[in-house]
Amino acid sequence: MAAPGSGKVVYEQEGVFIHSSCAKNDDQDSIISGVLRVIEKDSSSVVEWTQTPKEKSPRGSDHQNNYEAEWDMVNTVSFKKKPRSNGDATTHANGESKWSFQFSLTDLKSIKQNKEGMGWSYLVFCLKDDVILPALHFHHGDSKLLIVSLEKYVVLCESPQDKRILLVNCQNKSLSQSFENLLDEPTYGLIQKLKKDPYTATMGGFSKVTNYIFDSLRGIDSSTQQRPPSEMADFLSDAIPGLKINQQEEPGFEVITRIDLGKRPDVIRREPVSAEEWTKNMDSEGRILDADFIKQMIFKGGLCHALRKEVWKFLLGYFPWHSTREERTNLQKRKTDEYFRMKLQWKSVSDEQEKRNSRLRDYKSLIEKDVNRTDRTNKFYEGQDNPGLILLHDILMTYCMYDFDLGYVQGMSDLLSPVLYIMENEVDAFWCFVSYMDQMHENFEEQMQGMKTQLIQLSTLLRLLDSGFCSYLESQDSGYLYFCFRWLLIRFKREFSFQDILRLWEVMWTELPCQNFHLLICCAILESEKQQIMDKHYGFNEILKHINELSMKIDVEDILCKAEAISIQMMNCKELPQAVCEILGMENSAVTTPDSDTGEDESVTMMSRSASTYQNISMPVTAANGTKDNAQHMAVTHIAHKLTPT
Repeated sequence: MAAPGSGKVVYEQEGVFIHSSCAKNDDQDSIISGVLRVIEKDSSSVVEWTQTPKEKSPRGSDHQNNYEAEWDMVNTVSFKKKPRSNGDATTHANGESKWSFQFSLTDLKSIKQNKEGMGWSYLVFCLKDDVILPALHFHHGDSKLLIVSLEKYVVLCESPQDKRILLVNCQNKSLSQSFENLLDEPTYGLIQKLKKDPYTATMGGFSKVTNYIFDSLRGIDSSTQQRPPSEMADFLSDAIPGLKINQQEEPGFEVITRIDLGKRPDVIRREPVSAEEWTKNMDSEGRILDADFIKQMIFKGGLCHALRKEVWKFLLGYFPWHSTREERTNLQKRKTDEYFRMKLQWKSVSDEQEKRNSRLRDYKSLIEKDVNRTDRTNKFYEGQDNPGLILLHDILMTYCMYDFDLGYVQGMSDLLSPVLYIMENEVDAFWCFVSYMDQMHENFEEQMQGMKTQLIQLSTLLRLLDSGFCSYLESQDSGYLYFCFRWLLIRFKREFSFQDILRLWEVMWTELPCQNFHLLICCAILESEKQQIMDKHYGFNEILKHINELSMKIDVEDILCKAEAISIQMMNCKELPQAVCEILGMENSAVTTPDSDTGEDESVTMMSRSASTYQNISMPVTAANGTKDNAQHMAVTHIAHKLTPT
């Protein structure tokens, strides 16, 4: 059904009334009948209530004001005037007023509903700007049908303080629960959850996926083990809205046909950067002389442990690469003042204030829970009343003040823990963590757009590298690659040992040899496991179990070599698809430059800055034939094929 203006009407209910006063009689002037609709539009869906035509308007009211609902001790409804531009009454030519209001579901904060006790049900919508719309009384219909309709577009959950209130999106609590299901292996079955809540949205969808993963791994619910492939495919499609992978009709995607990537080179890694090498690349005032060269050395070998406390501040963007020693000292002083001002904000909140701030309470509760189980086997965090745990808690609480909209979501403690371990300083660790979270922010946002994008990009890269393996995964309902979810969410933190993750992160922070190098690391791991998965004919559950059991068994140096080799192989390919060029940060527009020896034109493809930096610094790279001559040529070969944009 088409909406009066634009959009599609997905819910419509007549006989939905606004009671304009608390009159105990049935005076028609105090009751306004209307039609309630939910209208689906391209950008966002809206809820609209309009007065039934020819309805008598309420006497003695100011029609240029909307009304805000108030609740007394026995749940009756009264109103007080409150100006509201988008809920004004409009006056028709006949002199009568027409009441209406409309709001986008993106502006909806909560829904208050009555339980038993009245002859009909009613709902009150509260918007994010704390404007409360008039209560809607369903004299002739069931308000539950409206709730069912809304749950197709937003996530609703009961408020822990008042079961009559449905909170919309349940932002961090719901998101944290999704991640908790993923990170902590829940003990309840998917089928039971689906029976209780058959409707899926972005948040609930990922929660259901992670529930399924770990229920399958633990073998808790035998019914989940027997789900037919067709049903599982439909379930995944519903569970992750917008996550359409390897679909030719998907806009913005390019069909990747079989492409000869050429021979993959062997690469070798160097020893970690030493303190002497670092010092040699610094002038008398403490400026880094050649930041690109230092990044290249870090990419090829990492850092010796003694350098990490200093160099990580540069890699994470806390210290500018070309700053002097004095400038960095002044920066630290300013950042120290700023940090403790934010820390004081939550430290000075009284118990009474905290009782009235549910979001802060939720953040604090989640942080306390996670801090008590983060890296407790590491000496820096082990034991009771450990000072490391106190710092971990305080930094995460202060981050809530720094970014209150995001607040705290489970998984953030995993990202902070190694940073604090290296810094051994509350302020430096906080600002390095802030920089890291700037990179990872989208992973933890409510809509998880960063996670969706990365899964799609990973699928695109893997299909180019091995379309046969991708087809096998799809045949086992694993083509969505969501078993890589944890890898991407917290950058392999649970997959490698603590010391190995220090090496892996500092390598990735160089942003070499290309954009999204972490996705090539995923490809390298999957390629290493491909043979076993296919030879043993692993199905859906076996693939999940196998990937999960790789934790702490992956050789970080071996995987870094393979991922780098893949990057060189792709950069050398002359027919790299546009989608892959974009993922790796390589522009596909060829430019013509004169050849210095022959004077003839030579077509070359311009790389992203990070890729160019990597390719123009000579490092020991061993070719596939074992020789080192032409190693630089192998690293800097340009793509000479001009691709046609899709």
